[in-house]
Amino acid sequence: MPPRDAVMVADAPARDPRAAGVPKIELVGASKTFYVRGQEVTALQPVDLTVGDQEFVALVGPSGCGKSTTLNLVAGLLRPSRGEVLYDGVPVTALNRRVGYITQKDTLLPWRTAAANIGVALELQSRAVPRAEAQERVAQLIDLVGLRGFENHYPAELSGGMRKRVALARTLIYEPECLLMDEPFGALDAQLKLLMQDQLQQLVHQRRMTVLFVTHDLGEAIALADRVIVFSARPGRIRAVRDVALPRPRDVFKMRFTEGFGRLHEELWDELKDEVAKGVDV
Repeated sequence: MPPRDAVMVADAPARDPRAAGVPKIELVGASKTFYVRGQEVTALQPVDLTVGDQEFVALVGPSGCGKSTTLNLVAGLLRPSRGEVLYDGVPVTALNRRVGYITQKDTLLPWRTAAANIGVALELQSRAVPRAEAQERVAQLIDLVGLRGFENHYPAELSGGMRKRVALARTLIYEPECLLMDEPFGALDAQLKLLMQDQLQQLVHQRRMTVLFVTHDLGEAIALADRVIVFSARPGRIRAVRDVALPRPRDVFKMRFTEGFGRLHEELWDELKDEVAKGVDV
């Protein structure tokens, strides 16, 4: 089962992984097998994957191919059946509290305002945050995600895009160094999706975050990522890896009409189309 929304961090000793050249995220022969009603189901074949510090990596593939399982392994919500998962070179053996996890559902509390939904993350921390500091941090995040003027609106009074911004701010207030994102914009219409993609890339650049992003949308993957990882149909394995050599900052509204975007989209679809057909047959 996917996690509710923003889940944070595995305890690991302080270190400077960039100085040591250690990947931020590393899967080494990591696989995952589930047992469903007494039957063994392999969701993920042994996978080797590295994500560098401040790198944006997108995972694409047919439904059920292990993309969300990969995120859950990095978050420490699942343990690999074989192999290991490392974060800053340290095995993930518990909840990974140095990452923020955002899923397709925003899971906002309907009885709380936008500001109160964002602030609830600080209330759940083991160390109490002084009220004045909490209010200041909430206000900063509201400005950062463009919700000034909507602080006191309840979720039912917000558009889908605004709700997504609240969910994103609620995760960012933890100040995670890494975001795990599982189809966070999948339920939005095409126009809102473009707006959220543009805002996300700006936030990631400002915060200098590492991102592991799951999507079914090849265009979204190319627009946002430094690398795109193509997964096969279940049981998932890495079929292809493509660098996205498009300059940053990127105009997500216009880049889809460029030759480089179209060429890479075609290459990725050539790798993916047979796997999608297999996924339908599974």
